[in-house]
Amino acid sequence: MKAQAQKGFTLIELMIVVAIIGILAAIAIPAYQDYVSKAKANAALADIAAGKTSYELLFTEKGAAAISGVAAVGLQATTGNCSTIAVTAPGADGSVASAITCTINNPGRLGTGATIRFDRTAEGQYACKTTTMDAKYRPAGCTAAS
Repeated sequence: MKAQAQKGFTLIELMIVVAIIGILAAIAIPAYQDYVSKAKANAALADIAAGKTSYELLFTEKGAAAISGVAAVGLQATTGNCSTIAVTAPGADGSVASAITCTINNPGRLGTGATIRFDRTAEGQYACKTTTMDAKYRPAGCTAAS
């Protein structure tokens, strides 16, 4: 009689594979969470970016009094990415900090109370600013609010 060779994996081989998968997961999960947080910040910026055009048009054609809230600039008060969106009319010189502000909904790694906003200068230039947000999560072109 011939002895039949058994086929399969040994316990050591299986444990090595599990260890390799564990190491890969330890590296991949934080990178994925960073990616999700950056995407959330970019999505929040996209939610308010469209309001800049309406904001500027209202201000140049009708003055600061026409900017009476989020509906005036064509934005919703809340979105899936912004728990609240606020609009502030510019002052007499045309400048305003926080012209359009989004408080990020469920910010997670972005930080408690994280916001993203557009500030308007007297010359009509807009600057993207963020609060409580680490630099690696900020959308391109945005800086930390002072």
